[in-house]
Amino acid sequence: MKVNLRITLVAVALCATVIAALARQPKWEFRGAWINTIYQEQYSQQSTLENKIYLCSLLDKLRHAGCNVVIFQVRPQSDAFYESDIEPWSKHLTGSAGRAPQPAWDPLQFMVEQAHARGMELHAWLNPYRVTTSAKELPPKGHIYHDHPERFVKYAGKIYFDPAYKENRDYIARVVKDIVSRYDIDAIHLDDYFYPYPVSGKPFPDNASYKKFGKGTNRGDWRRQNVNLLIEQLHKVITDTKPWVRFGISPFGIWRNKASDADGSDTNGLQNYDDLYADVLLWTRQGWVDYLIPQLYWELEHKAASTLKLSRWWNDHANGRHLYIGQSVKVTMDKPDVGGSKAKNQLAHKIALSRELPCVQGNCWWPGYLVADNYKGVADLLTDQYQSTVALVPPSPWIDDKRPGEVKHLKADCDGGRVELRWKAPSTRDKMQQARAYVVYRFDDNGDIDIDDATAIRAVTYEPQYSEVVDKGKYTYVVTVIDRANNESPEGVKIKVNCK
Repeated sequence: MKVNLRITLVAVALCATVIAALARQPKWEFRGAWINTIYQEQYSQQSTLENKIYLCSLLDKLRHAGCNVVIFQVRPQSDAFYESDIEPWSKHLTGSAGRAPQPAWDPLQFMVEQAHARGMELHAWLNPYRVTTSAKELPPKGHIYHDHPERFVKYAGKIYFDPAYKENRDYIARVVKDIVSRYDIDAIHLDDYFYPYPVSGKPFPDNASYKKFGKGTNRGDWRRQNVNLLIEQLHKVITDTKPWVRFGISPFGIWRNKASDADGSDTNGLQNYDDLYADVLLWTRQGWVDYLIPQLYWELEHKAASTLKLSRWWNDHANGRHLYIGQSVKVTMDKPDVGGSKAKNQLAHKIALSRELPCVQGNCWWPGYLVADNYKGVADLLTDQYQSTVALVPPSPWIDDKRPGEVKHLKADCDGGRVELRWKAPSTRDKMQQARAYVVYRFDDNGDIDIDDATAIRAVTYEPQYSEVVDKGKYTYVVTVIDRANNESPEGVKIKVNCK
C-alpha cells in the first residue's frame, strides 16, 4: 500500500513539473530542425522548380510547427549544395558528382532567402572530413583528392581527409571562409563526424601521418589535438570574416562515460573523447564554439544512455555557451512516457525537461522531414501546444551584448481589415548593431503592453514591413529590432491602429 502511494505521489509530482514547465512558453527558445541532403534521393530526382517548391513547402511546415532555425546540409561529403569554385556539385543534388544543376540554381542562396522570408534562421551544415560514402565511390574529376592522395585515408571502404595534415585544415577553413564570405547565413554548423565512428577490428589507418607528425605522443591525445586545431581555426576564420556568424556543433550524445572519467556521465556507450577524438567540452571552455547540440537520440530512461540523465549532465557542462538538445523525432514519438505518466509518447516530457534546465535553451528536431511529415502527430502537437507561440533565437552575449536602437518612422494603416505596418531601420555605423530582423507584437487596445509575453508576438520579419488581417477593433502594435547577435532593442516603438 505504501509503495503504491509513493509511486502515485512521484507520478503526481512529475506531472506537475511537466505542466509547470509547459504552462508558459518561453519568448527566447531555439527551435531547430536538421534538413540533411545526404541519402535524400528526392533532390536528384526532381527538377529545379520541383526542388524549390518542395523546399518552400518544407519551410512552411516547419515554421507552422513553431521552428525558428533550419540547419541545412550544404557539404555532405566534400561537395557542394551551392555554387563553389573549390568543391564539386553534390551528387545528392544532381545525381552525378560534379554535374551542375539544370536549370542553374544555388540551393544555399535559395534557402537563405526563403528561410529569412519566413522569419527563420539558416545555419549552413558541413561535414568536415568525409569524402565518399561507399567502397565503389571515387571523388569526381577535379576534386583535391586527385592532386594530393597522400593527405587522405581509406577506412572501412570510405575515403576521408586525414585530420593530421595542416594542409587539410587549411583547405576546410578555406571552404568555410568561402561560404561565410558569400552567403548571408546565420551560423556554420558541423555534425558529429570527426574521426570516423570506429569499426570493430579495423583501426583507423593513420600510421603514416602519426609517424610523420606524432613525434611519439599518445596517439589518442595527438588525434584529439588534430581536431582541436581544426575547430580553433574554423572559429578564427569565421570570427575574422563575419564576427556575428555563429559556430555550432552537434556532437554525439556522450562525452565520456563515468567509468572512463569521474566527470563523465552515468552512461555506457561510445564516447566522443575516446572514440571520435572530439573533446567538445574543451571547445566550449576555450570559447571556440557558440553552441552545442548533443544528439540525445535515446528514450528518457534508456539503460545505456538515458536522455533524462544526459540532458542534466550536458546542462551542468554547458561552460557558458548555448546548449540545445538534439531530439530524435521517431524515438520521442515511438516511446511511451515514463515516471507514471500515461502519455503514449515522450514529447511533452522532453520539452518540459529542456525548459526546466537552466542552461538548456531549446531543442533541435532530427530529422526535420519527420516534423514536416507530421510523424505520429508531432507537428500537430508542436503547433497546437508546445511551440504554438513565435519564439526568438536566444542572443549570444559573448559575441556582443549591446542592444540595438529602435525603429524609426513607424507608420500604420488599416484598410478593409488588413493592417499594414512600415518603418525604417535605426541608423548605426556599428555592423553588430545593424538591424538583422524585427519583432512585431500586437496587443488589444485596452490591455497591458508586455513584450516579454510570447503570446503577443505576431511575427519575426527580416523586412521593415508587416501586414495581417484582423477583426474590427483597436490595437496597439509594438515593433522591436533584433541585431546580428540576436539582442533585442529595449522597449520597441508603439503605434495605435483602429480597424473599423
